[in-house]
Amino acid sequence: MENMLEKINEAKNYVEKRLTKKPELGLILGSGLGILAEEIDNPIKIKYDEIPHFSKSSVEGHAGQFVIGELNGKEVMVMQGRTHYYEGLSMKKITFPVRLMKALGIEKLILTNSAGGVNTGYKAGDLMLISDHINFTGDNPLIGENYDAFGPRFPDMSDTYDRSLRVKIKDLAKNLNIRLQEGVYLFNTGPTYETAAEVKMARILGADAVGMSTVPEAIVANHSDMSIVGISCITNMATGILDQPLDHQEVVETADRVRETFITLVSKIIEIV
Repeated sequence: MENMLEKINEAKNYVEKRLTKKPELGLILGSGLGILAEEIDNPIKIKYDEIPHFSKSSVEGHAGQFVIGELNGKEVMVMQGRTHYYEGLSMKKITFPVRLMKALGIEKLILTNSAGGVNTGYKAGDLMLISDHINFTGDNPLIGENYDAFGPRFPDMSDTYDRSLRVKIKDLAKNLNIRLQEGVYLFNTGPTYETAAEVKMARILGADAVGMSTVPEAIVANHSDMSIVGISCITNMATGILDQPLDHQEVVETADRVRETFITLVSKIIEIV
């Protein structure tokens, strides 16, 4: 664990040398959603492979860099793409960026992802505010020795996705005339898309969307007492709902189609969190 602290501090020291201002808000952008980072004023860009002990994403639609600067009046630190469990990395590796953000003093985190719609009332292109999640992987980034500097051994998860912020965001979406769903996100390992039977199971368990990210980051951010907002872009309906095969290109294309709505909503969320 001391080694983990050393690694975080080395990464922190490297990033701090590149900063001109202290970031106050973190964002992690999922597949096809990295376009929001292009809205940042006076950006400082740091490639993941430049940062000590960092892993870079190998997935299409992920630029693999931090973009740091001003967005809607706030100094933000944006991950333009993330790493995933299915890339063969440990839970601790894929959540290292969240530990780094916390070490840099960031207390609020917006998590975004592209997800498959399980709720049959959803349609491709919808945005979903995450109210809760189901970790269906059998793994957890907090397994192993706990260090009190990070957070408690047994963290409470009852308000992982800040309830008070969700109320504000729903009102915001209504005022912007943006169709915003709210629901439960189920995390599977990937990289395969879910089978029709697995999607049926997810619906029975209470999930509204399924995906391959976000939950490990939310667990670690919650462990570190960060305030969390989660937004899923429903880029496709999950297997078995529509009679058509799934592919990653569809995910990227749908995210591209709703980019303006996504940018509008998240930009306004930044103002109120």
